[in-house]
Amino acid sequence: MTGTNAGSPASGTLTAEGFARVTDAILDAVGSVIDGKPDAVRSALVCLLAEGHLLIEDVPGVGKTMLARALATSVDATVRRIQFTPDLLPGDVTGVSVFNPVEREFEFKPGAVFAHIVIADEINRSSPKTQSALLEAMEERQVTVDGRTHYVPEPFLVVATQNPLEMEGTYALPEAQRDRFMMRISMGYPDARSEALMLRQRDTVNPLDRLAPVVSADQVTGLIAWARAVHVAPAIEDYAVALSQATRTHADLRLGASPRATLQLVRAAKVWAALDGRAFVIPDDITSLLLPVFAHRLIPTRSAGGARAGTAADAITTILERVAASVRVPIAARQ
Repeated sequence: MTGTNAGSPASGTLTAEGFARVTDAILDAVGSVIDGKPDAVRSALVCLLAEGHLLIEDVPGVGKTMLARALATSVDATVRRIQFTPDLLPGDVTGVSVFNPVEREFEFKPGAVFAHIVIADEINRSSPKTQSALLEAMEERQVTVDGRTHYVPEPFLVVATQNPLEMEGTYALPEAQRDRFMMRISMGYPDARSEALMLRQRDTVNPLDRLAPVVSADQVTGLIAWARAVHVAPAIEDYAVALSQATRTHADLRLGASPRATLQLVRAAKVWAALDGRAFVIPDDITSLLLPVFAHRLIPTRSAGGARAGTAADAITTILERVAASVRVPIAARQ
């Protein structure tokens, strides 16, 4: 591990090495449940500690929900699962005010969004009105019902899933909603060794039953504060901005990265650096996260992306690779 002997960038006793040790324990715990998918596990933890949200787009049965539950268990957090269906109402997500005849006043009954980790399963199967019920909670970490504001717990992470193949009867997420997600990833199928191991280990025992919390929710809040204070040199900030601006002027893109995308790229890079035991961001942290942070926000032109979703995704990947190659990488960024 590439560590540094520098102390915490924020006030406190936690060091870069200490941060990496704690987060390694979380990664190992979740990895014991999600076989052969270290990149997906790391991405989920980055979103949690960078105060972002995660969109997992993949076929059924590859462990999308299991990943969210394993992360919640390892950090001793509350978790709620919402199965998005066409008849789901916004109040089912946010909560409703119910009249109490004894007290003769309305009481707020919290919805499923009031948990540390919220699993929005098959989010594209509900109506746009219900999808939008998550917007305020995802961006402002609060819910407003009948003019009253109710805050969601801290830390707070939405893990949404959708199947990219079965699009009948679904409502595609609009650009504004996709932009709320810090990262989009795909789990992918496990390799043959991991799948065979899963058959042997999970025939009689649920791996979640053996998973014990590694840290508390309060300790996660401390990790979030530490990662937020990781140093980003001005040259690194300029590099992130240059990458975003390059997508906005690219001839093959109808829609480039938003300012929110730039902000979330840097926030994710801070956590990425901290997971490696560093209290500062380097250019490799930015480029490593460019695809999962930017890809779902970009829209290619018809000539570049074609009509099929798979073709568009491939085109965006190619475009981002060219963007990364065209933008000058800062030198001597370790300051």
